Amino acid sequence: MFALGAMNYFVPEISLKSKKLSKKLNKNFPYLESCIWDTSFINEFTLHQANQSYILVEVEKGATQAIFLYLQANKYSVFLEPTKDVFERYITGNDNLIIVKTLITEAPTKNIDGINTSTLEKILVDIFCDKITFFAYQGNEMRIIYKEAFSKYSINKSKMLRYADRRGKKEKIKAYIDSNLRQ
Repeated sequence: MFALGAMNYFVPEISLKSKKLSKKLNKNFPYLESCIWDTSFINEFTLHQANQSYILVEVEKGATQAIFLYLQANKYSVFLEPTKDVFERYITGNDNLIIVKTLITEAPTKNIDGINTSTLEKILVDIFCDKITFFAYQGNEMRIIYKEAFSKYSINKSKMLRYADRRGKKEKIKAYIDSNLRQ
C-alpha cells in the first residue's frame, strides 16, 4: 500500500517508573527479550479515561515465572498472567501494579530511549484479543479507540494483521476494522 502526505507515527511517552523498571530488568536479565508498556498509552484514544493504569511487562515464553519472582522479591506489586477472577478481586481499583505476561513471538515492538515498548499496532491487537487484561476498553470504547488511532496516526495495517495472525485473530480483526472504520 502507498500513502500520500506526511506520516504521523505514534510515539508514547515512557513513564519514569517504566524507565527504572526497564533499566533494572536489562541489568539483571541482559539477554531477555521483553516489551514494557503502560496502559496509560491508551488514554489518548479513549472517550472515557480509565481510572487506573498498570505496567505490562511482556517477556519471552519460559521467563515469565523468573521475572515475576524477581519483581516480587524487589517489593513490586506484581501479578503473573492474571485471570478474570484475580482481576476482579485484586487488580481493579489498585494503582502502581505490574502485570507479567508472555510476549508473543514476533510481536511488533519499538525501542524508545533504550526501552523496548509496544507499537500502536500491537496495542490495538492486544486490546482486541485480551478481553481480561483490557476489559475496560471493550465494546463501544474499543470502537472509539480504533477510530481515534486510525484517524490520528499512520498504522501499518499489514504489520498489525501479521501480529493478529500470530495471535490467531487475523480474520476477526480484519472484519472488525472493515465494519467499524468505514467512513
